[in-house]
Amino acid sequence: MKAVAYHEFAGRILLETLPDPMPAPDGAVIQVEATGLCRSDWHGWRGHDPDIKHFPHVPGHEFAGVVVEVGRDVSREFIGQRVTVPFVAGCGSCFECHRGNQHICDAQYQPGFNGWGAFAEYVAVRYASGNIVPLPENISSTTAAALGCRVATSFRAVAAQGQAKQGEWVAVHGCGGAGLSAVMVAHALGARVIAVDIRDEPLALAKRLGAEVVLNAREVADIPSAICDLTGRGADLSLDTLGSATTLGNSILSLRKLGRHVQVGHLTDQETLPAKLVRRMIGYELDIKGSHGLQAHAYPGLFDFIQTGKLDPTLLVERSTTLDEAPAALESLQEYRGCGVTIFTPGSSATSRPS
Repeated sequence: MKAVAYHEFAGRILLETLPDPMPAPDGAVIQVEATGLCRSDWHGWRGHDPDIKHFPHVPGHEFAGVVVEVGRDVSREFIGQRVTVPFVAGCGSCFECHRGNQHICDAQYQPGFNGWGAFAEYVAVRYASGNIVPLPENISSTTAAALGCRVATSFRAVAAQGQAKQGEWVAVHGCGGAGLSAVMVAHALGARVIAVDIRDEPLALAKRLGAEVVLNAREVADIPSAICDLTGRGADLSLDTLGSATTLGNSILSLRKLGRHVQVGHLTDQETLPAKLVRRMIGYELDIKGSHGLQAHAYPGLFDFIQTGKLDPTLLVERSTTLDEAPAALESLQEYRGCGVTIFTPGSSATSRPS
């Protein structure tokens, strides 16, 4: 198959020919129709993810396509179905999976990290029976790939973990893919959204996606005070979708008493919380939660938002291109200045898998 791969961390990313994947006994092979580019793929390439241990490695974890082969323990009824798969696939047999929390499974499988991913003509997935999500006919593969980890993660973060309600003030700190998705989901739930970033371009898109107020943190010296002034007492719900000491602090300090903070972005520049934030969490009795992915069984709720017109993930798609451009696109993410999703397709040279 044609696939994008690298042979060492931070090494050259190449479009090359690699062996077709074979399904594990509990797995399936999917012919990729569309796959999204995520900054997590860049972190993996740079060596920031401990799950990547073998080379060559194929990145990519946001995808949709058609099941073409299954392992011996998986129903053949899946073959021929157009599907997507959560970026976290639960094993189905552990304590958390039995409680419906497959997205935090201790034995989780993540395509593009634990194994080869979807920057290829074919991708193999584990734990297929409990994690393959059939797509409704009116949801395209491009739409499903745009859900990726960003919209799915933000849907759970805002709707389930954050419990956003109509009329509430929701602050979103960081307007990357997850942040813009959170803006869109919160608006769909009827919340009043404040979007915060340091660039005007994503803030303009946040406005189009439903943000009532946008704040440029390069121009507003005190974001928590600005949000408290706007809302009268602070946000009801605030999300840090970037994952920095600054955005975490701003999110917690912008909340009203008994407010709710959801951490979506992975912190990369701080190991401990400052005492100031801990005091605020205690004194205001804040509800602090994390959010990590979306279970396969929860996708129908997300699909319902799309099918009823409340959400349109394609508004996040900045460009669509072929795998040929994936190496350069992945390498450029450190300096990426856009604000939308790039979707790759195998292109006209895609081959058929032998039967």
